[in-house]
Amino acid sequence: MTSRFIHTADIHLGKTYRNSPGEAERYEDFFRCLAGIVADAVREAVDFVLIGGDLFHTGQILPKTFAKTIETLQPLKEAAIPCIAIEGNHDWIHRRNNISWMEALSEMGYIRLLRPARTGDGGYRFEPFDEETGTGGRLEIDGLNIHGLGYIGANAGSHVERICEAVTTGNNLLLFHVGIWKYSPVEIGNMKIEEAHPLADKFAYVALGHGHKPYVIETPAGKPYAYNPGAPERVNFGEEKYAKGYYLVTVAEGRFTPEFRRTDPRPMLVEAVNLDGAEDSDTALARFREQVRENLAGLDDKRAPLLELKLAGRVGFHPFELGRERLRLALDEFASLLHVEIKNHLSLVARTGGGEVVKKSLVEIEKDVLHELIGAHSQYRGREEELARLALAVRDLVLKGDVDDDELLGLLPEMG
Repeated sequence: MTSRFIHTADIHLGKTYRNSPGEAERYEDFFRCLAGIVADAVREAVDFVLIGGDLFHTGQILPKTFAKTIETLQPLKEAAIPCIAIEGNHDWIHRRNNISWMEALSEMGYIRLLRPARTGDGGYRFEPFDEETGTGGRLEIDGLNIHGLGYIGANAGSHVERICEAVTTGNNLLLFHVGIWKYSPVEIGNMKIEEAHPLADKFAYVALGHGHKPYVIETPAGKPYAYNPGAPERVNFGEEKYAKGYYLVTVAEGRFTPEFRRTDPRPMLVEAVNLDGAEDSDTALARFREQVRENLAGLDDKRAPLLELKLAGRVGFHPFELGRERLRLALDEFASLLHVEIKNHLSLVARTGGGEVVKKSLVEIEKDVLHELIGAHSQYRGREEELARLALAVRDLVLKGDVDDDELLGLLPEMG
């Protein structure tokens, strides 16, 4: 018997840039991406769809995001194509007083949320999925036993033995929100590649999520067994060169044949702007315009891009003179951008009375100013470094426009 399914992950519905002119358009990007995958699933008449975690960008979503998710998943429900999902780290609700949005979707029949039970000794138990309650750890479709395990934290590798021990069926698939350090070096919640290999003895296909870059894991003998499709839309700067898509998998006689299908994410660029040697801010601004124009000229996508600019070089003026607002106004003169982030790494070069060259970056200057302001308050003396670092961290998150209030509050220590 032949069956086919789609394996996707890390959709990040609800992500946008707060207080950005492109906020509404960016919000729609992620729904458009999922809608395209859903349309492909219906057109290809697949037997089911797998979502390997992080359906949402945050556990505390807006009601409109929930309503739009239902609307986007509706074609799968109407076509009787099961959508099987697990929770990623972004789907978690840290302050849970009621059911989560993922649980609500499962109760309503839009997804089948897989979550194993835990035993008293720390083991796992994959109970059959109950359609009425929308709960369970595994389900069977066309003779394939699908097990689900969401995000389990930083020590995921130490759980592999217990996961394998809990599997009592044959012809198994595992849906697991975890990364592999070799391929996702900057993620938390990863495991070493050698820790993952025992999964190949129990599962013919391991459907991963978590890392936003696609990759395939092979056994030491060279047999592929675990697949990470990556995020189908570009979620963060740094993903501009990643292939974006999902897997369309054919299963025939127990053999899994994945085909990577490309999606069409919004264009994203990360560009360096070299202002080295500029003696005044007007000269620097002219060079800034020239270099950014040149970088954008090669973009053939008509959609407004996401742009990150990194300003670098030793200059003869205070870096504050090239503030973000001045640079954004300059960009508006010639570029149509959905969202822009500017990282100012310029260094001030000046001479002291003795002729010594002093170099300070904008970050160093900002820290010095904050140290002075914080230290002027007797209550906070001795904590200048800690509080300056905190203030800059909060500033950076707010400027990105991609953070919840609870996340900001979580950064704050007891101020005492």
